[in-house]
Amino acid sequence: MTPIFRSKWLQSARMLLLLPPLLLTACGGGPAKSGTATPTATASSSAMPTESAEATPVPSAPDASPSETPPASETASPPSAGEPTPMAQVTALRLIDFQSGWAGGIGWIARTDDGGKSWQLQYEGDGEAHQLFALNGQQAWATLNTDDPKRYPLLRTSDGGEHWEAAGDVPNGGFLHFVSDREAFSAHTRTTDGGKTWTSLPVPDGIVGDAYYRDSRSGWAVTQSKGQFHFVHTSDGGKTWIKTMTRAWDGEITGTTIRSTGKNDAWIQLNGGHGMTQQSYSLFHTSDGGQKWKTVVANGTAGGGPAPGFKANEKDLPTNAGNSPGTLYVASPSVAFLSGQCQACDKSNTMGHTTDGGGTWINGKDEFAGYGTPLVAAVDAKHVWWIVTDAAEASVMYASSDGGAHWTKAHTFEKPRPAEK
Repeated sequence: MTPIFRSKWLQSARMLLLLPPLLLTACGGGPAKSGTATPTATASSSAMPTESAEATPVPSAPDASPSETPPASETASPPSAGEPTPMAQVTALRLIDFQSGWAGGIGWIARTDDGGKSWQLQYEGDGEAHQLFALNGQQAWATLNTDDPKRYPLLRTSDGGEHWEAAGDVPNGGFLHFVSDREAFSAHTRTTDGGKTWTSLPVPDGIVGDAYYRDSRSGWAVTQSKGQFHFVHTSDGGKTWIKTMTRAWDGEITGTTIRSTGKNDAWIQLNGGHGMTQQSYSLFHTSDGGQKWKTVVANGTAGGGPAPGFKANEKDLPTNAGNSPGTLYVASPSVAFLSGQCQACDKSNTMGHTTDGGGTWINGKDEFAGYGTPLVAAVDAKHVWWIVTDAAEASVMYASSDGGAHWTKAHTFEKPRPAEK
């Protein structure tokens, strides 16, 4: 493959010659749309979850035949010989450990190795960073947004970002996670050649949102029928799907997020109705393959109606701060962070979390400004990164080493430049 990015030392040399002030943009001392030691891959191959004894089979959708997408071009727009791309409007984040990780935005990817205080520009080129994923400090991947929802150019590095290469095209915008340097999953598709080609895996009838495959046999999905929704699970590669939870609910599910970090573990967020800048949502968790589900969060709103799976004005439900969902990040079967947002508030962003698998929900006290999509990443229950974003103002990164009880501003990224008229 032909390298499409310049090496890190060349980027540094050019930045020193042309724009020295960019090296001084770090603020404070001291997080992510996405830790201490190396657990960056939130989905690795595992044994299959145990199925509920009362579960009932659900047929797979008929259109589940294998398909492939052609590899991406081996070349991309080279970095400009002029001034460096501004590291503004952060759109993707991935931790290696609490000190190191990657962030990306419109036309750039950068790395930090000092907890976010400073960032080394590694990539300049066309496209907006859609997702970042890292197996370790050397192997990482990035996908870029295009105008085609069935084509996300995939980039890879095997030397910590010193060089990046085109690796193929991901055929959807689902959650991308590699389980080895060759095998990865994105929604209901799988690659075994590092992203050059992708094969479709079966999905259940009535699916809403994306399916989530942990490995080639084990997967989760949400389906909806009239007046009900279901959480379903497969342990045979999608040939059969088992209902593990059914709830009565008349509203429309407008979005789903599914994550899994261990054997029998699944976290499912459902987004419901929205209105008046508010949206209802729920978060559920199982640690036994779906035999039992905990209600982790159930946020009903005046504009969005009742939380998915619950009645209006239902009492004694755990709630997250804010009146619309932010970003979910699951660090382990016990630990999950979920930011909240209030688009009508001066300080829009809040953070809640659980450290006991959803048995207890804790809302943090801190509030930060920013009306864009927040980015969250955590190593464990204590070490968390949080980037708040805005279309017109600078993205700001905060870090916590005590589970969100206190946050330190680690870095202020560059302010977006006004669009040229």
